[in-house]
Amino acid sequence: MDALLATIAGIIVGAIFTLIKLPIPAPPYLPGVMGVVGVYLGGHLGNYVMTFLR
Repeated sequence: MDALLATIAGIIVGAIFTLIKLPIPAPPYLPGVMGVVGVYLGGHLGNYVMTFLR
């Protein structure tokens, strides 16, 4: 459900940015996208480590 809401929010923000003629706030290249994926995976790894250390 969170992924769906995030997608809808992204579509709305993208449309607003296009309407007011601002650049889309998203990385256009693979390294930028992979950086976002890395942050996501790092968050999951951090949660795993925190549950392991409890």
